[in-house]
Amino acid sequence: MDKREFLKKAVKLADTIMRENRPIICEKWQYDRGVCLMGMAAVYELTGDEKYFDYIKRSMDYFINKDGSINKYDRTQYNLDHTNNGKNCLWLYKKTGEEKYIKAADRLIEQLNEQPRTKSGTYWHKRIYPNQVWLDGLYMAEPFSAQYAEIRGFDERFDDVLHQFTNAERLTYEPRCGLNVHACDESRNAFWADKNTGKSLNVWGRALAWFTMAIVDALDFMPKNHDGRKILVDMLNKIISNVVLYQSPEGGWHQVLDNCREDNYLESTCTVMFAYALAKGIKHKYLDEKYYRPRLDRAIDCIFEKFVREDENSLYITNCCAVSGLGPDGNFRRNGTLDYYFSEPIIENDCKATGPFMKLAAEL
Repeated sequence: MDKREFLKKAVKLADTIMRENRPIICEKWQYDRGVCLMGMAAVYELTGDEKYFDYIKRSMDYFINKDGSINKYDRTQYNLDHTNNGKNCLWLYKKTGEEKYIKAADRLIEQLNEQPRTKSGTYWHKRIYPNQVWLDGLYMAEPFSAQYAEIRGFDERFDDVLHQFTNAERLTYEPRCGLNVHACDESRNAFWADKNTGKSLNVWGRALAWFTMAIVDALDFMPKNHDGRKILVDMLNKIISNVVLYQSPEGGWHQVLDNCREDNYLESTCTVMFAYALAKGIKHKYLDEKYYRPRLDRAIDCIFEKFVREDENSLYITNCCAVSGLGPDGNFRRNGTLDYYFSEPIIENDCKATGPFMKLAAEL
């Protein structure tokens, strides 16, 4: 698809979201709404249309007080998802210079400074998930932490950002397929965890896609003279080289990447996320363009042929897995099996698709 045409679709999607979520995107402090708003920020940067900026600012100002305190946010949950909206705070701070936004980011960094860690020094995903490392969490925390370090001049944070990535990759790597599973419990106590490795059973597409987006976004802020840049670029190449092996003939990726069961399905959020990581990786020369551009083009074709539904005024992305998780203890349905991953609801215009779609349009 022509790049300008893709941008028109992203604008139409942004307009649909604003029209259907008024006056703000959400009254809960939710990471996925932040993902969508950052996609909208990418549309704003390209179009200069102030209505997008105003919507983002209004949605965040519902939560952010003058002193930087955050309404409806509870730090003591130690939920990595809750740090994702720090990216929106830093974006608004750079745009407006208003101190309340950087003060709010300070509070989210305080959470990371206190976040419980596994024996290897990796963040627990949430307080209710002790000793568990989920790939989702890398996207929530690490690009934000890296950008905060750049803005505040706290260079020591970059070492920990790298530490989080390398530990998570090591703990979740699955040799049987060359991919990374959804999560690992270092204590090996979780009911869903392999008793020998601590790993979950399957390669959930969106979890690994979060991880690839986390890498390309964190690289925006990793200093050029930091050893971590090469390590992260090498990690991205290792992961993506295997991810493309599981790209479907249509050009997309499945809910569970390495499985051929009949009830597995092409899933839009992971497809859009992988396409974003490919596009950004190619653009910044982290990935070899000659090899990966055809894979990216196939993914984009799949997105528009399989997942985009539109009428004259609105645009929707279909086939979005609403949510998938593991546990916590007592919620035995979320056990990481194929039956579980194929049982979660499938919806449309989930923020975990819309945000990356708009960011992909901007990268192109």
